Amino acid sequence: MTETLPPCPACSSTYAYPMDALLVCPECGHEWQADATEDNEPEVRDSVGNILRDGDTVTVIKDLRVKGSSSTVKVGTKVRGIRLVAGDHDIDCKIPGIGQMGLKSQFVKKVSE
Repeated sequence: MTETLPPCPACSSTYAYPMDALLVCPECGHEWQADATEDNEPEVRDSVGNILRDGDTVTVIKDLRVKGSSSTVKVGTKVRGIRLVAGDHDIDCKIPGIGQMGLKSQFVKKVSE
């Protein structure tokens, strides 16, 4: 067997082995397709086109009314430690003074710290 197998995408172990149509990591138990690409997630971009990642800090670019409440997220509110999720509201975050909330990426701008 002279074929070199790719390392495990979960733990980077070099001891992966083929089993039927999958590759298996004996160290962490992760199974994956040999021909599958690493980037299955679509890129999430902010209002000006910057690519967002988990843990980034963003600011709100317009006043947003909170549905079901009389609260408003004011323009310029800084949100730290965002988490990207699938769905209509693609950012989960905790907004100071309001709490846990989902935001759309079109209403935020990435902050470089």
